[in-house]
Amino acid sequence: MDVSLSGLEAVLRTRTPGLMDAQRAYAVLVPLAERDGELFLLYEVRSRTLRRQPGEVCFPGGRMEPGEDPESCALRETFEELAIPKQSVRLLGRLDFIAHRANFIMYPILGFVDGAGLARLDPSPAEVEEVFFVPLSHLLDTPPLVYEYDLLPTPAENFPYELIGIPRNYQWQPGYENVPVYTWEGRAIWGLTGRITRHFAALLRGAL
Repeated sequence: MDVSLSGLEAVLRTRTPGLMDAQRAYAVLVPLAERDGELFLLYEVRSRTLRRQPGEVCFPGGRMEPGEDPESCALRETFEELAIPKQSVRLLGRLDFIAHRANFIMYPILGFVDGAGLARLDPSPAEVEEVFFVPLSHLLDTPPLVYEYDLLPTPAENFPYELIGIPRNYQWQPGYENVPVYTWEGRAIWGLTGRITRHFAALLRGAL
């Protein structure tokens, strides 16, 4: 295969860098809503019948389809899950994306849901058990509980230590996971949803 510098340059010029080795991409809407003059975040509880993460708290969202950008995906999934039409969501911008150790990338999109959208709110029973609102003031004033656990590398028995010239007792660099947990009226907001919530709250504190 012949490679020219001009051809390589052309490929890189027209390419948008992504997350190396990412196998999937997801997007979620982080829905802001106003009720009685106060701002809230809207959360879902996943249906207990779902195969993955049943009963967990999340934002509306899902896997991006081919040719879809994060904003389009977040709006599509929000309509499918909550019946909120895209014309009722004012997109405010992207928050920091998440590069997950499971080789996927997640794009959180902040959006404001207007009153007409809230009036049409109708969770899909196949995906959503319930929805609830948390005052933004609570998330700003109440820091999450934070837990950590180690991520320890465990290479397979057939890992080629000799081929790459390292000993079998090689000191692999461990990692760790930081898990924020917010509580609200008996519910736990944690995992990626907790991380997105903490990031958004930190952005607001820095801007206020």
